[in-house]
Parts: sequence; C-alpha cells; structure tokens
Amino acid sequence: MAANGSGLGLSDPVYSAGRRKMLDLVNRLHSTGVQRDVDLPVIAVIGSQSAGKSSLIESISGITLPRASGTCTRCPTECRLSYSAEPWRCRVSLRFTTDADGQPLGQARNEQFGELIFNKAEVEERIRRAQRAILNPSVSPRHFLDGLDEDPDDGERTFSSNCVSLEISGNDVADLSFCDLPGLIASVGKGGSTSDIDLVKSLVTTYVSRPSCIILLTVACETDFENQGAHNLTKLHDPEGKRTIGVLTKPDRIPPGEEDRWIRFIKNEYEALDNGWFSVKQPDSRALAAGISWADARKQEKEYFSSTSPWSELGFEFQNRLGTANLTHCLSNILTDLIAKRLPELQDELQALLHKTEDGLRQLPKPPSSDAFAEILHLISEFCRDLTRHLEGTPDEAGLLQAIQPLKDKFRMTIRETAPDFRPYKKLPSRQSGTYEDSAFSMPDFLSNEEQTSVALDDSRAIYIDQVMDRAKKAVTRELPDHYPFVVSKDYIVSITSQWHIPTRTLFDSVQKVLNTHVKQLVAQHFSKFSQGGLQQTVTIVLSDYIKICCEETAARITWLLELEQRPSTLNSHYYADYRDKFMSFYRAHREDEQNGAFVNKMKRFRPYIASPASTSPKGRNLFNNTIETRPTELQESMAKIFSGLAEVGIPGIEAIDLPKLLPPDPYEPALNIMATVRAYFQVAYKRFVDYVPMAVDYELVLGLHRNGGLETALLKGLGISGEDGPRRCKEFLQEPQHVVTRRQELQKRWERLDTAKKELMELWL
Repeated sequence: MAANGSGLGLSDPVYSAGRRKMLDLVNRLHSTGVQRDVDLPVIAVIGSQSAGKSSLIESISGITLPRASGTCTRCPTECRLSYSAEPWRCRVSLRFTTDADGQPLGQARNEQFGELIFNKAEVEERIRRAQRAILNPSVSPRHFLDGLDEDPDDGERTFSSNCVSLEISGNDVADLSFCDLPGLIASVGKGGSTSDIDLVKSLVTTYVSRPSCIILLTVACETDFENQGAHNLTKLHDPEGKRTIGVLTKPDRIPPGEEDRWIRFIKNEYEALDNGWFSVKQPDSRALAAGISWADARKQEKEYFSSTSPWSELGFEFQNRLGTANLTHCLSNILTDLIAKRLPELQDELQALLHKTEDGLRQLPKPPSSDAFAEILHLISEFCRDLTRHLEGTPDEAGLLQAIQPLKDKFRMTIRETAPDFRPYKKLPSRQSGTYEDSAFSMPDFLSNEEQTSVALDDSRAIYIDQVMDRAKKAVTRELPDHYPFVVSKDYIVSITSQWHIPTRTLFDSVQKVLNTHVKQLVAQHFSKFSQGGLQQTVTIVLSDYIKICCEETAARITWLLELEQRPSTLNSHYYADYRDKFMSFYRAHREDEQNGAFVNKMKRFRPYIASPASTSPKGRNLFNNTIETRPTELQESMAKIFSGLAEVGIPGIEAIDLPKLLPPDPYEPALNIMATVRAYFQVAYKRFVDYVPMAVDYELVLGLHRNGGLETALLKGLGISGEDGPRRCKEFLQEPQHVVTRRQELQKRWERLDTAKKELMELWL
C-alpha cells in the first residue's frame, strides 16, 4: 500500500489534554522497559497465518509492512505510535530478550537499527532488513542493514521471540501501542521445525495472558471459524470475552450463502464479546500490486460496506461496527479507558515492586570494596574478634562453651568411675557376686554427700580384703615383721591412673571436633559470600593448620599431666589424711560388723543391774512402793564379775561398751591400711586431674586460638597478601559468585526501571 496518505485510526480524533497526557505516559513507560515488571496496557493483534493482520496494521498505522518474504509474520512487530508536533519520523529498533542460543537474557537489549526515517516509503525495506537481523542473531545487525536486500540462503531461525520495534511519531499520528504477533500455525512446511508451533503459541500466550492486554482477534471470513486456532487461545485466557475485540477480515471472500453466519458475529449473537465484533475490508493483492494509496483504500472500504449486501442492509446500530475508522475509534476509547483505570493500580504496583527490589538488594552481600586490601584486613579483623567472643564464651544455648561443657562432665564421671572398689571382707571360694555381703555394702555416706551423682557399684570390679592382704604379703622382701612395702599401694594407684589415658584422649578429641565444627560455621558466616575467589577455602585451610599446631601443644600438655599421675605424690596432706581416716573408719566398721557384730550389739544394748535402796519384805515385796523386787539376770551377774575382776587387776571404770576394745586385733588391719591409703589418694588425685586436664585443653586449644593475636597473624601470612602480588590476590579473594553479580545487576536495573517509571507517573499528577 502506498504510504502517501495520513494513517487513519488515532490521528484524526481530537483528544482532551488529560487523555493525551495518559497516552503519552504509557508510551514513556514502555520506553523505560518497565513492561518487564508490570502489566502495561497494550493491544496485541493475533490471528492465524493469512488472517489479514498485516493489512489491518497498515490501515491503522499508515505504513506499509513487508509482504514478499513472509518474514513479517515470523517475529513480533511492536508499533508505538505517538502524536508529535514535529514532522513525521520512524525509529526502528531491535529488541533482544534471548541470546543467539535462545537462552533468556537477564536484561532486554535494545539496539537502534539504522538512522531515523523521515520518509514513509522507506519503512517497508527497513522493517524487512530488521526482521532478517532478528532471525539471524549470530550475525551482526550491521550486515543486514548495509548489505543486499535479500534473504540469506541459510537462515538461523524460522521464528523468534525477539522483536522489531517501531517508534512512529508525527502530527498525523495518534497515540497507540500495539504489537503484531506471528500468526498461529498448526503445521510446518519444508525446512521448518515442529518446535516452531509451540514457540509461536508460547510467544502469543505471553502477551494475551496479561490482564491489561487488549486482544485484537483477527478472523478471516474465507476460512471456517472453528478451524482458526487463535480464537481457541483467546478463549483460554479471556473466557468471558471482556478484553477481546473481534475483527472479521476479507469479507469479500465469504462463500455464497454463508453471509448470514458472519453477520451474526457483527450483531454479537455468536461468540459474543463485551466489546463486540468489527469487520474491515482491505485492498486485494491486485490493488496492492498497483500501489493503491491509503486514502483510496479507505474510500473503497467505505464504498464496499455501503453498497454490498448484507453489510449495507445492517441497521444503524451495527453500521458503526464496519470499517477501519470505526474499529480504530473503538480501540482508542477502550485503550484510554483501560489506561485511566490502570494508572492508580500501576502506582501501587510500582511502589510494592520497588520495596521488594530494595529488599532483594539488601539481602545480597555488599559489593566488593574498591580498596580490596583494606577490605581483606577488615574481614580478617572482624572474624578474629567474633571468634574471640565465642572462644571466651557467649550466653547462647548453642554456644561453643555450652557444647564443650557436657564433654567435661562426662570426662569427670568417667575418671570418677575408675575409683578402686575395695570390699572389707573376704572373697571366699564359694562367694558369688550378689551375696549378702555384697548387697549390704554401699558407698560411704561422706562420699554420697560430696558427689551429686552416685556411681553404681560393680561387683565384677570388687577388690576383697583377702586379695589385698595376699598381695601385700607377696610383696614383702627385707621389711620387719608387720611392715609391708609402699609398692603395694603404688601398684594399686598406678593401675588406676593408667586407665585415665583413654578418657583423657576422648575428651581431647571431642573438644577438638566441636571446636572445628564451630570454627567452620563461623568461617562460613563471615566468608561464604567470598567462596568464588577462594577466600573461604584459604581461610579454612590456614585455620585448620593453626588448630593442628594448637592440638599438638595441647596433646603434649595432657600427656605430661598423665605422666605426672604415674608417680603418686601429694602435698595436700590435710585433705589426704582426712579422707584416709574416714575410709579407715568406714572399712573397720564393716569389719567389726562382720566379725564381732553380735557381741558389739549385745554390749551396746547391755544395762547393768541396779539393786533397790530399801529393805524388802519376806515375800520379796518392796515396802515403800509396793512393787515386786527383781533379781539380776545371768548376763548381768556375769558382767558384774568381769567388771569386778578388771577392777582387782587395776583396770577400774570399764563399761560394757568398752569390752570390744579388749578383743584381739584384726589380722587384716594392714590390708585395711592399704585400702584406706589407696582410696584416699584416689580422691586427691582424681579431683585435681579432672580440673587440670579440662583447664589444659581450654587454655592450650580453645583459648590458644586467639592468644597474643597469633591466629590473625597466621591468617594474614597464609593469605599471602603482604607482598607485591597482594593487591591482585585481594581482588581475586573478593570475587563474588557470578549468580550474585548477575542478580545484583538485574535488581539494580529493575530498580532503575521502576524508579524511572514511578517518576513518570508522579509527573502526570503535577
């Protein structure tokens, strides 16, 4: 169609100032690219291939679209029309949303394709060249702009979601945005790909699924309505027909006898839509080949509908449904009404998206500092301070020291369980564990009062008095009678302390494991965002080496403590003597109960005979209180003789409770001494050991990590940032993961788009 006339559509109506401002605003919002983020009002022209879409676009825009190659229907063509007092002009741009491999771009890329066009006759060729550039993304667009005006032999794409954008302005152009989408296809020809069917459908869906998209559905009257897939897709996304405008094209090709069927659409009796149906008549191929002008085309269209039955016979209320002028007038009203409705909503949506985008930026790690060396120093210093805080202790349930404390408690209990279980009675050949003596034996009361948790007695670990005595006798060499060597007590003590190695090593290994886990968690908290450049990994390696050094020093210290305990010694004589006396009394009491228990109990219960002070009657009745006078028992008489005899030999004042002391000495008294000595020494040694070992582990291993700033020095040295190559290494260490960089760029660009759009909206109300 010759472009020697002004476009119909929206260039003729005179808009009020308010409506003009709103239409201009939407065009500016499209320029910001914010349509990626919010649903901007737009008109999408859809239909099956050869449904007459291109002719309809030409009649609205006043330009001529390419027809020869068919590429015009193989990528979206976005038309952004805007009124301007300046002379007519057109800017052609390429908008890429996918790369050469078809992968989505993080940010749409807009490239101007050639200089501005001031002659409408040049638009068709420029669009044709632009579409070739879209369909061959790996080739420089300049090649298609300056090269021969012909299709390449081997095109890269048959369809593309990237689009050609036309920005047309002039004093004969009205404000409207619409997009001519590729026609829906049901099959592909030779050289085509079946994936093109889904590609085109997906592309059309991205437009028509938006609530603010006005769907301009083109239906060719020469084809059965049911066979045109565009309507089915429209019904899927606009089932109630609230935002769809139907357009019947090629009314001159209706088969004879089927006119009434298509008239029912115009009357909105069939497939009713809220905005109804229209019909337009565009020039046929012969008229186009002859170069018919836009004005003549509109004149012929008007004559066709006014003179051709049944269109000419429609009532007045349906005549405004015929012709391009009526269609574009309706589009103008619907679009401006939608814009007026959407503007307040857009303001809220933009504000919400701005907050969301700002939250997203805040959640990202801070971008690397321009002074990488200073940033590394700051990171290491902050980490060491935080580590020191945890090593010294934090009031947190999951703190480091809170995790270590149960290990210390378990260590203390394990060492305490190695206490020798001496039994102050014989292990007879027939004795089995669980006999009366074993069940009657229990922990001394003075130990129960000291220890919060008691240790259950284990009869399999019991050491009986006869075993101790036998061992003592076998150890005698040149000692005097009734003297036994110290080596017996020493051997018992060493046999106990030699069991302390495994619990001590277990404590050391457990604390080391907890410390490593806690330190790795802190490293992750401080350096995980710098794993891309290897900073986290390097810090972890240096820390592991440093902890290893501390572990070696700790292991040496606790080994030294273990070796000390292999030679029994103490200056805590008061504490030792007190425990020895208590254990000796405890063991002797059990011996007495076993050997002379019945006699001792009888002496404790004995009461001497006391005669009445006055005379008695012949019948044995007391004359003073009228009671029967009793005589001493046989035991009382015997005890009286014993007390009398002792007094005669010079031992007066003896009472019954004193008689057990006259019994012969216990032959196992030396064994009792050994048992009391070993058991008392255990109390002294175990209590100091369960203090010193955890203290050594804490001092050398836990607190050793930050003592005298050694760790910070080791980290700075291990990172190797002090030499000439330091600045480069610092920059590499601070590299962000690519996904973080990409995400930040996306959010920053989105924020810029949203902020620009917000400012544009605010200016509307000023």
